Amino acid sequence: MSKIKRKGAEEARKQLPALLDDAEKGRSTIITRHGRDVAVVIPIADYARTARQQPLLELEGTGRGLWGEDSMQTIRALKEEWER
Repeated sequence: MSKIKRKGAEEARKQLPALLDDAEKGRSTIITRHGRDVAVVIPIADYARTARQQPLLELEGTGRGLWGEDSMQTIRALKEEWER
């Protein structure tokens, strides 16, 4: 696994065509501002994988009865316990 490059915002602005070429080749670049990570240029395939909603069909059951007969009462009790 290759290490992700980091570029300052100004440097990234000046090198945007090269960063886009890198993304087309499957390489990501983190853009920083004042030493803080603020954005990432990633290959579109990586973005598509992370942006896609995960299917819910794998979850079994409806959750009915999970919180007991009266779910509001259970939640109130848990809230009161938490606030103690």
